[in-house]
Amino acid sequence: MPKHLIRRYLPNTRKLREHRHLRLFGDRLQDSRLWHLNRHPVAGGFGIGVFLAFQPLPFQMVVAAFLAVLLRLNLPVAVLAVWISNPLTMAPLLFFNYRIGNWMLGRELGNRSFEPTLQWFWTEFHAIWQPLLLGSTLCGALAGMAAYGFVHLVWRLHLRQRLKLRRLRQKRRAARDQG
Repeated sequence: MPKHLIRRYLPNTRKLREHRHLRLFGDRLQDSRLWHLNRHPVAGGFGIGVFLAFQPLPFQMVVAAFLAVLLRLNLPVAVLAVWISNPLTMAPLLFFNYRIGNWMLGRELGNRSFEPTLQWFWTEFHAIWQPLLLGSTLCGALAGMAAYGFVHLVWRLHLRQRLKLRRLRQKRRAARDQG
């Protein structure tokens, strides 16, 4: 992938190191592998971030940062990938996960009424937690693996394109030098 394109959208490394929520990692943030744009750390960070985006967790960015530091993956990519689930996409994403979980458990959806309140959530929690957790884990794992593979594929295609251009330039130089 073109590193300059990725760098344009990543936050400043110094600002991230000084961020109040990331200070708890201390000197571990000095590991250069967390910040370099190499294929494996970027793909792993993107995969972890996408996996966590599907989970019904609070503070997904903190969890993504923790896992990126622990596994030595690209920290900014992991944290940014979590934003696949944002205030606009969270409800449809979790409902989809819930439906997949119900399907996997062989349950019917039923006619549950929905109210966007904490009281509704806590009264219905006993009925929805198993399919939601199963669906979120399954969909997150599949999406995370697909994201990991996607980054590797795009990176490889980009490298092939660069090699083709390099060979073409070398041929043109050789032809120009001979003629």
